[in-house]
Amino acid sequence: MGVEEKSYRVNDDGEPNNSAGNPIYGQILSKDITNVLVVVVRYFGGTKLGVGGLINAYKTTAKLILDEAEIVDKTVNVYFQLTFEYIDMNKVMRIIKENNLEILDQKMNLNCSFLIAVRKKNAAKIVQLFNDLRCLKIQEIKR
Repeated sequence: MGVEEKSYRVNDDGEPNNSAGNPIYGQILSKDITNVLVVVVRYFGGTKLGVGGLINAYKTTAKLILDEAEIVDKTVNVYFQLTFEYIDMNKVMRIIKENNLEILDQKMNLNCSFLIAVRKKNAAKIVQLFNDLRCLKIQEIKR
């Protein structure tokens, strides 16, 4: 699964159809995680599991691995540079605090400058809030 669109690929790599890739992918979906790669390697030990046994083996292995994995939550952010006069600090900080925005860098000189991170899905709303102030300049920064 990707950030902008859902994209995935499963592979049975010589196992019977839908006995490996799809059971592993099902475990990824059940954990509701994205941007992940799960590889399960099976060595043939002389015992034939059958299709049902293969499905169970791959599904269970993927579940056990994902249960033990450290899941890191990440957001897709857009970055903005805010430039404003010190007298407008309270207005700017109110918007920052009310919207739980992250200040990555700040400079307090004659004018103030903040670099903020905004979740991409909230970017248009935040830009509008700052534009409504009319006392600052907001510029998107590519990182």
